[in-house]
Amino acid sequence: MNQPQTPKQPWLLTPGPINTSQTVKQAMLQDWGSWDGDFRAMTQSLCEQLVSYVDNSGEFVCVPVQGSGTFTVEATLGTLIPKQGKALVLINGAYGQRMTKILDYMGRDYVVLDKGDYEPPRADEVAAVLEQDAAITHVLLVHCETSSGILNPVEEIANVVEHYGRRLIIDSMSAFGAIDIHSSSVRFDAIISSANKCFEGVPGFGFALIRKDALQQSASNAHSLSLDLYDQWHYLENTGQWRFTPPTHVVSAFIQALKEHEEEGGIAGRFARYSRNQQRLVAGMRKLGFHTLLADEWLSPIIVTFFSPGHENFSFQRFYDLLKAHNYIIYPGKLTTAESFRLGCIGQLYDEQIDGLLEAMVSVLDEMQIPDGNPNS
Repeated sequence: MNQPQTPKQPWLLTPGPINTSQTVKQAMLQDWGSWDGDFRAMTQSLCEQLVSYVDNSGEFVCVPVQGSGTFTVEATLGTLIPKQGKALVLINGAYGQRMTKILDYMGRDYVVLDKGDYEPPRADEVAAVLEQDAAITHVLLVHCETSSGILNPVEEIANVVEHYGRRLIIDSMSAFGAIDIHSSSVRFDAIISSANKCFEGVPGFGFALIRKDALQQSASNAHSLSLDLYDQWHYLENTGQWRFTPPTHVVSAFIQALKEHEEEGGIAGRFARYSRNQQRLVAGMRKLGFHTLLADEWLSPIIVTFFSPGHENFSFQRFYDLLKAHNYIIYPGKLTTAESFRLGCIGQLYDEQIDGLLEAMVSVLDEMQIPDGNPNS
């Protein structure tokens, strides 16, 4: 009897979920009891490791949260921003906009500094808003805005926020694990990320690394039982347990992913590979006539936004489908002003996959009878 063939794995050029190693996948083959001592030890280990990336002074704690990254963003904002607090949301893409929607649902007051799709917020602009509005208690920043691929200037913004005595919350969903950020040089109250991004785990939980004194002051803030990070942390501290059923297989995969992250050289090693992916990708795409949305100084090693070809034959859906037939899955654009698409640089991608994608691009343009990727053609 013939054995069924295993489908060929598609290469995900996305900002997460991403391609994971075979060993990370295999780590999910064992079942774990959520109250068992072995699983409690796994939770403690992952929390301690994650805190070590941002703090060596005992000032931070890790609070894991079941669900997608957005669950963790909402949980963190709802827990740390008091009901009478006010946020300044720094926006240059869809994920800053999403934070305002979260604040609307929670009934928290906020103002925005919106830079559009192309530019980062700068220190002097943030200072001007804080100078004018003493009611602002928290500043919210997306570290890498994956709708455009822009890497925002966290350190200069953090310095201004600290100077004005306000509190900074960083959504580092797509950057943490590959872009170094440490509390000894950047002052923040919380940094938020997810298992299925630069640590190359699988989807199922996010985590917030929170300054302990800020968390201790947040006991009555939360708008939601399941998203109350103070309660989640308090329960975890007392019992070693997640309050509600944890994603045990995902945690097991993440423990393996953390091991492989360390073996690659930690944050520095991951940054080096992702940067190489980005440079190889951008150079190859530009040779094909494609234009990046951003100037080189703001390109991140996480994901790059390209303008779509301007040729009349171009259709994103056909472009997507043809690339998928070549075994490459890309991401649609999220710009408000121009047609675009995005190519991720993270996950288990190396020279071979980047070069393969570029070869597929040549074939797809030929199949669509488009001479090059020039957006102005």
